[in-house]
Amino acid sequence: MSTPEFATLTTDDLVTGEAVALDLPPAGLGPRIASGLIDVVVTVLLLVGVVLLLTVAALQTDEALLWVAFVSTMILVFLVFPTTVETLTRGKSLGKWALGLRTVRDDAGPISFQHAFVRALIGIVEIYLFSGAPAFFSALLSGRGKRLGDYAAGTYVVRERVRLRLAPPPLMPPPLAQWAAGADMASLPTGLALAVRQFLSRLPQIDPASRASLGGRLANQVSEYVAPPPPPGTPPEAFLAAVVASRRERDRARLAREADLRARLTARR
Repeated sequence: MSTPEFATLTTDDLVTGEAVALDLPPAGLGPRIASGLIDVVVTVLLLVGVVLLLTVAALQTDEALLWVAFVSTMILVFLVFPTTVETLTRGKSLGKWALGLRTVRDDAGPISFQHAFVRALIGIVEIYLFSGAPAFFSALLSGRGKRLGDYAAGTYVVRERVRLRLAPPPLMPPPLAQWAAGADMASLPTGLALAVRQFLSRLPQIDPASRASLGGRLANQVSEYVAPPPPPGTPPEAFLAAVVASRRERDRARLAREADLRARLTARR
């Protein structure tokens, strides 16, 4: 099953090698602005503290050394500090930590020093020199809320604290209940089983052409683990739902038998 076809499930999904969609929701503009403001406030406070410290330390020195200290402070506060924090925390600044956000690569992997450095370097221009206007309009126009630093580094910001909402399990189609009860069904491979569940849970979101193509391909793959085949004329969605529902009930019964056996073996006599 080709990856591009499963990429049509939703526009924001990243697709693994097993054709399983990995949903990492990008952070909205509001949380991005709030986290950015927190980071700016922390950076300004750090800048003021370091400048005061260096000024006191350099009172007895000449003007040239004071200028060198000032330039070093700018580099330390605006480049070294944010790069170090995001590198060590794998994509979290203080503002992102407070808002439950994280910076990841475009392929959803953790960022490295290079990504954090590029984001901080571009951030000096778009956030501090231009008061955040380029970052705001870039995030506003981007489907993933990417600022210019994200485009340059190949990253985007995702929400970590997302409420888990599991789709209801597919029900057994009544016309296939009798067939499923007597069919021999082997366990499906993990990747195929997850792909089937995602396909069934997202049927309303898939256009009819992709729905027929994906359903047919999945049904052909699942049929290798089921005997006998379903009655002629069975729609692929109904066949897949029957297999998933039957496997769920059989696994539940097996686990119940194992728990009962374990209880009897470990019961005190």
